[in-house]
Amino acid sequence: MSDALLRMEGVTKVFYTDEVETHALSGIHLEINQGEYVSIAGPSGCGKSTLLSILGLLDSPSDGAYALNGKPVQGLNLAERARIRNREIGFIFQSFNLIGDLTVYENVELPLTYRGMSSAERKKRVNAALEKVNMAHRAKHLPSQLSGGQQQRVAVARAIVGEPLILLADEPTGNLDSTNGEAVMELLRELHRGGATICMVTHDHRFAKHADRSIHLFDGRVVEEGQNEQ
Repeated sequence: MSDALLRMEGVTKVFYTDEVETHALSGIHLEINQGEYVSIAGPSGCGKSTLLSILGLLDSPSDGAYALNGKPVQGLNLAERARIRNREIGFIFQSFNLIGDLTVYENVELPLTYRGMSSAERKKRVNAALEKVNMAHRAKHLPSQLSGGQQQRVAVARAIVGEPLILLADEPTGNLDSTNGEAVMELLRELHRGGATICMVTHDHRFAKHADRSIHLFDGRVVEEGQNEQ
């Protein structure tokens, strides 16, 4: 057995609608090691987001095995899955998913409040996360008062505030112009240089190249995998 942080063996995902079977993923084998930066690329509808949902415990495979940090996730109940998501996985979404009536500070603090952490510890972590993404000066602003690029920086802060084992980024530049997209990618590169493990779904080949390793999906299968030249 390898000591991969994430390990998938023969993972398959089938969706059933009106007696139609859609094979979103077919026999996926995947390992991501600690400190690695992996991009998952491929055309629309190839299974990228389904794969990320399973990695992030938002969905379950129809077949196959998945272990996170050496522990199998099959058989975990909803509460256990939610606890692991909160403590071990940081999510960065294309649409930011910030809560509109909470300030920047409160949005970043939210995952920590579910842990029963002391307010002093929460404050220390939130301020550190906002400093890391250069958004500490906007802590009291609402998401509506920020640009798209700034909102995504706040979303990154929220993802890293709990010091997760892995960051899962689903098209993190999808709603941004090229300048803001490049700035967010640079932020992910900095986090990776600082030791973060990152798995990013992207359809943009320029951004896929930032990762150590690229995995290409087509029709739910890994068709190509290789190291990127840095």
